[in-house]
Amino acid sequence: MKKGIVLLNMGGPDSLQSVKPFLKNLFSDRDIIRLGPSFLHNTIASIIIKKRLKHTIHAYSLIGGKSPLIEITNQQAHCLEQLLKTNGYDITVKTGMRYWHPFIEDTLRGMKQEGINEVIGLSLYPQYSKATSGSTIKAFETSADRLGLRHKSIKYWYDHPSYIDVLSEFIKEGMQLFNTTPFILFSAHSLPQRFVDEGDPYIQHTEKTIKLVVDRIGLATSQYGLAFQSKTGPVKWVEPSTEDTLHRLAKKGIKDVLIVPVSFVSDHIETLYEIDMVYGKLSASLGINMKRTESFNTDSRFINALFEIVRGI
Repeated sequence: MKKGIVLLNMGGPDSLQSVKPFLKNLFSDRDIIRLGPSFLHNTIASIIIKKRLKHTIHAYSLIGGKSPLIEITNQQAHCLEQLLKTNGYDITVKTGMRYWHPFIEDTLRGMKQEGINEVIGLSLYPQYSKATSGSTIKAFETSADRLGLRHKSIKYWYDHPSYIDVLSEFIKEGMQLFNTTPFILFSAHSLPQRFVDEGDPYIQHTEKTIKLVVDRIGLATSQYGLAFQSKTGPVKWVEPSTEDTLHRLAKKGIKDVLIVPVSFVSDHIETLYEIDMVYGKLSASLGINMKRTESFNTDSRFINALFEIVRGI
């Protein structure tokens, strides 16, 4: 039985020309956001894309003209495969993206052609949500079934000890960038409020991650908070927003803030543009010295954490 692992993520445009088709794929997924009744969904999505396109292209132009997510995830796959081989596991590791190349089914088809007949889908979203992990795992399992591949899925690892260790270390390193102890602002990707009302576990998973981390570091309740970023589409999203929270912190006289992008493991537009540029500019205007923890990317500690996660299945 030849095995393979697929690192599953959202994906991102690999050029400015691919921004529009990427957004089209993203907004066509009703697992993420439902824009009215199904027969009107694509029409409403097209209106939203047209409205957002110029701004989104500009944002990507500021971070190199493309998303770095695909390249980073490919590097993570290579590093994990090498670590597995070093430890005696002959397992191929590939990358599969939900909304842009390499698409999940294309990756699985290629693996099957290589003789792989059992695959593990590893979601790179630590905390589970129907809108992220759920949609991606669904695409993975549907494609694997269609191709006749045996499969298992790792849908979340928000409380895995190795992940908590790495996140705690990165936060402690970020805190060293300040002369005094900063306020730790965990910034998670937001979620339509309807999902939470229907029982989506994302908020509970995120809060559990934070609880484990702050206990590990030894932070008091007054030293940290949780906010949400990256709202998309005309529906009610989980609050408070990261932007509003920065305003509130400024009013309280807090001068040093370390933002921790708790739901992201790799740099992409939400870290490089939204946090570094948008929130960075906002923080400066509010008199806040804001910094961000480094993204895990290909740090060996994170690759070791992924190894521990997949070794347990």
